[in-house]
Amino acid sequence: MDSAEFSWAVPPDHPAFAGHFPARPIVPGVVLLDQAILFAGQMRGLPHAAGWQIAQAKFFVPVGPSQLLRFALQTTPRGAIAFSVRCEGREVAAGNLVPPAP
Repeated sequence: MDSAEFSWAVPPDHPAFAGHFPARPIVPGVVLLDQAILFAGQMRGLPHAAGWQIAQAKFFVPVGPSQLLRFALQTTPRGAIAFSVRCEGREVAAGNLVPPAP
């Protein structure tokens, strides 16, 4: 089974913070999923992120601006990609992605 790790520092000026939430900005789950899909595509050598399906996703801890996230991805026996996102030693999100059909 293939595995890979990626790091991503959440830009403090990320456009998602504009309305999510002004008094206490947090990274929307969709942004974490998008980043996981981009990294899964890199892991698989796919040129773009189109066609991925989200089989499962859970969000455990809010993530704020400038936080460094570590994405760990691993191919499952069925060919999906399991991902885990950690920040400061805590798991903040996890799930499974199904790659696009060949």
